[in-house]
Amino acid sequence: MNRRLRVSDFDYELPAGAIAQTPAEQRDASRLLVLDRGASRPRRPALSHAVFREVGEWLRPGDLLVVNDSRVIPARLRGTRSGGGTAEVLALRELDGERWQALVRPSRRLRSGEAVTLRNGEALTICERLPGGTRAVTFPRNALAVMADVGEMPIPPYIRERSTPADRYQTVYARRSGSAAAPTAGLHFTRGLLADLEARQVRRTAVTLHVGLDTFRPLEGEHIDEHRIHREWYRVTSEAKALIAETRASGGRVVAVGTTTVRVLETAARSRAESGWTDLYITPPHRFAAVDALVTNFHLPRSSLLVLVTAFVGDGMPRASPLAARGTLLAAYHKALASGYRFFSFGDAMLIL
Repeated sequence: MNRRLRVSDFDYELPAGAIAQTPAEQRDASRLLVLDRGASRPRRPALSHAVFREVGEWLRPGDLLVVNDSRVIPARLRGTRSGGGTAEVLALRELDGERWQALVRPSRRLRSGEAVTLRNGEALTICERLPGGTRAVTFPRNALAVMADVGEMPIPPYIRERSTPADRYQTVYARRSGSAAAPTAGLHFTRGLLADLEARQVRRTAVTLHVGLDTFRPLEGEHIDEHRIHREWYRVTSEAKALIAETRASGGRVVAVGTTTVRVLETAARSRAESGWTDLYITPPHRFAAVDALVTNFHLPRSSLLVLVTAFVGDGMPRASPLAARGTLLAAYHKALASGYRFFSFGDAMLIL
C-alpha cells in the first residue's frame, strides 16, 4: 500500500541564483529539458537537453497543441490609506459587478469600509474578509477599466527585477482578459515557432483558465490531501473538444501547454459544460483522461503545481508508486539545477512525454 503523501515530500533545495529574474532575450531561446517517461521502460525515464525552439523535434504530425489563451490583467494596484501609509491590492477575480476578490496589504490593518486612493484620485473600498486570507474590494467603476488606467502587471514577488517589458509576461496568443498571473509555460512560444509547428502538421487549439489565487499559495497542512484549490473560471469550446477527440481517435497526442491547460482538459473530460468553475486538484496517483504530453516550467517547492506534474509523470510510469514518480521528477529537477537551468516564471521549460 502506498503511504499517504506529505507536503514535505514535495520540497527541494533551490538556490536563490537559480530563480530567473528576467526572461530569455528571445522567448524560444529558453532551454528545454525533455523527460521521456517511456523511452527506457522498465528502466529510468530518459532525459534530453535542448533549446525550446527545437520542441518540434519531439512532436509528430497529427499531434494537437492545446494552449491557455487567458490574458493577464494589470491586477496590481498601489495606493494610499485614508489615514496615511501605503496599501496594495492584487485583484484576483470578479465577484459581482464592481466587487472583486483580492489580496490586500497590509491585510490586518485595513478595516472593512476603509478607502484606498489610487494615483488617479479614484478610491477602492476594502470590504469583508473572505476565505484564504483574501478580501472583497469594491471598485468605483468598471474594474478592468480602472486596472487599465492605473494597474501594474502582477509580476511574482520572487522576481525582484521590475524593468522587464509588460508584454514579456504575456503569451503571444493571449486573448481573453482575466488572469492574475501568466500561464507561464506558454511564454516560450513565438509566432514563428507556432508557424513552424503548423508546418510540421502539429495542430493547435485554445482553452481558457483565468489563473487566480492558487498560483500564490503554498500547500497547506501536513499531507497533500489536506490542501484545497480555490475555484478558477474555465472555458473549452465544443470545437476544441471535437479536435481533442479527433486527435486521440486518430492516434495523435494531446500536448497540454501548462498546468492550467491540464486542469481545463481534465475538468472538461469529466463534465459536459463548456464553461464554469473548476477546483480540480490533481494529486498522484491520477489517471489522465485527456492529456498525453505536457509542456511546463520548473515549479515552486511545496506547490500544487509540483504535485500535479508528479501525478502526470506517474501516469506514464504505470508500475511506479507515487513516491517513485516524485523521485523521478525531483531527480530531473536536480539534474536541471546542476546543469544551470533557470527556474519559475521567466525560467526554462520541460517537455514530459
